[in-house]
Amino acid sequence: MTVEPTAKPVRRQRIRPGDAALNAWGVLGLVFLFFPIVVIVVFSFNDGRTLQTFDGFGVDAYLSALSNPAITNAITVSLITATGTAVVATLLGTFAGVALTRRPGWWAPGLLVLLGLVLVTPEIVSAISLLPWFVTLGVDWGLPAFNVGQVRLIIANSLFASAVVTFIVRARMTGMNEFLEEAAADLYATPIRRFTDITLPLIRPAVLSGALLAFTLSLDNTVVSSFVSVAGSTPWPVYIFASLKASLRPDIAAMSTMMLVLTLIALGIAALILRRDPTGSGGGAAGLTSAMVGK
Repeated sequence: MTVEPTAKPVRRQRIRPGDAALNAWGVLGLVFLFFPIVVIVVFSFNDGRTLQTFDGFGVDAYLSALSNPAITNAITVSLITATGTAVVATLLGTFAGVALTRRPGWWAPGLLVLLGLVLVTPEIVSAISLLPWFVTLGVDWGLPAFNVGQVRLIIANSLFASAVVTFIVRARMTGMNEFLEEAAADLYATPIRRFTDITLPLIRPAVLSGALLAFTLSLDNTVVSSFVSVAGSTPWPVYIFASLKASLRPDIAAMSTMMLVLTLIALGIAALILRRDPTGSGGGAAGLTSAMVGK
């Protein structure tokens, strides 16, 4: 004879007033942060001439934005700048992070201080210092005006982005054991082979997330870009800032919504990459947090 176990009564978890208040406060905080973005997204479907009034729902603003040469040129400049910034910052930041972790010398504390200063220095200070520096160089690299402006934007945006990538890669390298690299060296693997076969696969999530973050940070850099850009290479944030002097049109809101979606996709990919931590140390997320403190 078998005795069937009696089902335990399900107890309802009582919600304490303090927890309910904290949850409500968190929801209000999220609404406060994201409500302006929601307003821009909603008004991007406005058929009116300005965003002051909502005259009807439609997609004319998106069609107008995509057919406006000034807007498409600004978007093109921003995307090219963001891509170039991601490449430059990833190369510099990856090698700097590896060097700071594996071969630190007398120069390491000074470099960390400089990178920290880059993160905490106000953008307006960086912009004011970059403008006379570019003027003093007086070099056009034999390129047309558009390409000169593009190069200046990439260099300016790469300063902050390189520091971000360096701290992310450094955090990942700190959580890695050097035994695998030493074992490869014992098997007569060259330094380049050790880096490509051992080190790079292990730090790949940090490198890729750093590149995506550098791309994203470059898209919304308004202060520095407004100082170093030249005629013919106006990026999208500077174009929006100049358009605000007249009126904010729905086509600007429409293109801003499209750029927002692109930014969210990049950040989502970066978050997924950071979650895939083969070392189990979470170094990529820690590096991301420490790198963004100064922003």
